[in-house]
Amino acid sequence: MNKDDFYLSENYIHYLSIEKGLTNNTIDSYLRDIVKFFTFLKDQFKLDINAIDEINKEYLLKYFKEINIEGLSKRTQARYIASLKSYFKFLIRENIIKKDPTDIIDSPKKDKKLPDYLSVAEIEKLLQVVDIKKTLGYRDRTMLEITYGAGLRVSELLSLNTEDVNIELGFIRCYGKGNKERIIPIGEIALDFLEYYLENIRPLILKKLKSKVLFLNSRGKPMSRQGFFKILLNYGNKAGIKKHLSPHTLRHSFATHLLENGADLRSVQEMLGHSDISTTEIYTHLSMKQIKKVYDKTHPRA
Repeated sequence: MNKDDFYLSENYIHYLSIEKGLTNNTIDSYLRDIVKFFTFLKDQFKLDINAIDEINKEYLLKYFKEINIEGLSKRTQARYIASLKSYFKFLIRENIIKKDPTDIIDSPKKDKKLPDYLSVAEIEKLLQVVDIKKTLGYRDRTMLEITYGAGLRVSELLSLNTEDVNIELGFIRCYGKGNKERIIPIGEIALDFLEYYLENIRPLILKKLKSKVLFLNSRGKPMSRQGFFKILLNYGNKAGIKKHLSPHTLRHSFATHLLENGADLRSVQEMLGHSDISTTEIYTHLSMKQIKKVYDKTHPRA
């Protein structure tokens, strides 16, 4: 069995790259893990990808028992679990399956990895390379300003409709995970870009078409995840940013910069749409790192 024997579309690879923020090496590992899993099912149970709805607890437990027998490290086993969970979550989202068989598998506890984020100076460099004299350039700058200015997930950004924007009160409404609504204030700079975009730029892109979607591609259709990802990478390269860059990087930067400048954790949690504050707490590590850096640099006894 190989990658062509089951559902591994470009959409899934983009899902891993853009929404999960995985590196190419990790994505390759995930794909190999999925091939290994379905090869096991085919060899042991004569079960192929066409019977994916039949995968249940029994199959999963026998598979994980098998990889334990192989003497794999706990880290590798954890990756196997993560790769399968990610794959089935994607299939649920695409309405290919109705029930996630990996729900019964607990992921092993791991140290939380500090997310990549850009400094304030790097954010400025990224924004300044955009040519706002061009119609699409102004659209791009507005998208970047809103993503960073409101800490949006890429799915939240691209699902915004014009009715979700309140210029007068200075906020946007978005729908996060579980279709949970939240209201997020946006700063004066982002608000100015958004107002001009709505009044002058979006009509030029839309032409004679009709759409409620806020951000459109060059053909007047809703912007895709892949489209925005390419736009971001292009500007990242122009700005000379060497860090891993994805829409989520801007979200991480939003949270980090708020905390570094004195925002309280609960407020940041609300703006990010985290259901559990422990998810937000990872950013305090980044803030404490910055505080320690300032202390070491400025305190006479450091």
